Formats: sequence, structure tokens, C-alpha cells
Amino acid sequence: MIGMLQWTTLAVCGIVALARIPGALRGQNRSIFGVFALSTLAILLSIEGPYMAIDGCLGSNNYANLILRFLIYGTVLMAGYRIARAFDAPKSIRLLVGPAGLGVLFLVSVATVTLFLLADTAGSVTGLTTLPGRSPRNAQLIESYAAAGRFYPSYIAACILPGTFLAIGTNLPMALRLGALLLTVAFAGLVLSSFFPLIPEPLGFLEFFINYISVLCLAVGLALVWIASLVARRRTRNKSELSGMLASHHSQNH
Repeated sequence: MIGMLQWTTLAVCGIVALARIPGALRGQNRSIFGVFALSTLAILLSIEGPYMAIDGCLGSNNYANLILRFLIYGTVLMAGYRIARAFDAPKSIRLLVGPAGLGVLFLVSVATVTLFLLADTAGSVTGLTTLPGRSPRNAQLIESYAAAGRFYPSYIAACILPGTFLAIGTNLPMALRLGALLLTVAFAGLVLSSFFPLIPEPLGFLEFFINYISVLCLAVGLALVWIASLVARRRTRNKSELSGMLASHHSQNH
């Protein structure tokens, strides 16, 4: 079940990323392409087979996990900024890319790299949650590294969540409201990820479901927002062309 959810999420993100390549080459909505391209790479590195193969090429020291962390940081930042603009949330934008948001990103990045380098990470392990036979101090370093990795996506989600939640009950087009609902679910899941250490070990599988359902809802929700914006622009362009034709016809008659 978990494997099916992983590969389904990878397929959705990969298909949307491929569909956006022509538009990105024309300079249209490159941020959308960036979000889905980074998401595809991040999901690929979270699946055991590809992770083990890629990390093996990097020396089997779990550098693939470090790369994964920064792919996630980039994905949530780009997605959060794009969504904040789509729902006209200037406060959220300031919290993401203003001094506070950039400060949080810098501190989390430094903490992520520092904790990774201090820990003994030899031996590829998907997710880098446990490394058997290591000291309790090393286990604490790994847990702190994981906590830093969860904190930044949770911060981004907390900044965006109020805007997407309020958009659900507005008079926006149905596609945008449905997108807002899915994004709210996604960001709620990201906020919940900060509390993963509180989940009892027998229920650890819930972490996978929360993570991948959040990513899947984020991908589909963002795709709906993008499609709704395309439809809105097309309607605006058609109205402008119609107004131009009517004005031209009116001037010819006079």
C-alpha cells in the first residue's frame, strides 16, 4: 500500500512536470514547472530502490538524504510563494521571503548541514531514521537532523494554511476552491509532521501516509490552481479581443 502511494505520487508529479516543459521553455509559469520538477526528484529519493542506487553512487554515506532535505526546502518554498500569490496573501509572502522567512531558511539550512556532518551516516538507509550499532549520541544527532528537516516545511505550511483555509468558503471559481481545500489538507499534514516523534512506534506507518497524502494533495491542489489561472487568463483575453472587435465594428459604422 505504501509503495503504491509512493509510485502514484511520483507519477502524478512527473506527468505534470513533463506537461509543463513546453510552457517553461516559453517562459510561462516556470515556478510551476520548478515545483513539480523538484517534487519529482524529492519523491524519487524517498523511494528505497532509487535512493539506495543513487546514494551508492555517492559513497553510501546518505548524502542522498541531505540532497533530499534541500529539494524539499526548495519545493515547499516555491510552492508556498506561488500559492500565496495565487490567493493574494501579502502577509504570507512576507513571512516566506521577507527577512523572517529567509532568516528561518538560513538557520534551518545551517542546522541541517551541521548536524549531518557531525553524525556518523555511513551505510545507506532510506529516510535516515535509524542507523543500527551506533552510539546514543549519534542517534540523537540523527533525530535532531530529522527534526530540522521537518521544521522548515512546517513553517511554510503554517504561513500559508490560513489563506488556503479561508479561500475554501469564498466565491472563487470551483476549481480554485477545490484546490484550496486540497492545499489546506496538504499544509495541515506538513504541520502535523513536526509531531511525528510523538507517534508510538507501532503506528509509525502513519508517518508515510501523512507525508505522501500531503505531497499528493499539494501536487493536485497546485495543478488545479494553475489550471484555474489559465482559464481565467483565457477568459480575460477573449473578453479583450471581443471588446476590440466591437470597438472596431463601431468605428467602421461611424
